[in-house]
Amino acid sequence: MKLDMVRVARITGVHGIRGELRVLPLDGDPEFLAGFKTFYLDGEAAAVSACRVHKGLALLKLAGVEDRTAAEALRGKELSVRRADAHLPEGEYFNGELLGLDVYDGETGRCVGELVKVERYPASKVYTIRGVKEFLVPAVKDAFILSVDLEGNRMDIRVWEGLVE
Repeated sequence: MKLDMVRVARITGVHGIRGELRVLPLDGDPEFLAGFKTFYLDGEAAAVSACRVHKGLALLKLAGVEDRTAAEALRGKELSVRRADAHLPEGEYFNGELLGLDVYDGETGRCVGELVKVERYPASKVYTIRGVKEFLVPAVKDAFILSVDLEGNRMDIRVWEGLVE
């Protein structure tokens, strides 16, 4: 489903005494987070003063968060961005947008289940599809994922023998 706001990160802790936040990306690399000038925290816009990558996390400084105490109060909260601000390449989607899609056999057009989980593995993401039984599909375009239509709430996959029964 096409979302207006997308959760992109979780605040896992603080860094130093000047209010920097340790932020774990939910999708993608921490460098991706550095491209945003505004995040949304509990529905409210929060301007970014600075962002840098450190040890696999983004260190984020938000306007108005000036000390460690203020930063500690934000631990565990999630950051969102406007989908329109993300500028993802054509054919790329956030995990949250894919959850709940109806999954179809690209050859027969038969519905085989619903996408219920997205996990990141070293080689690629893997989608968990729940239908008659639960099965995994590598998120590799053209090889396994034939098409994605967020407006139509549909994903077409390549089904091989024994996958869905």
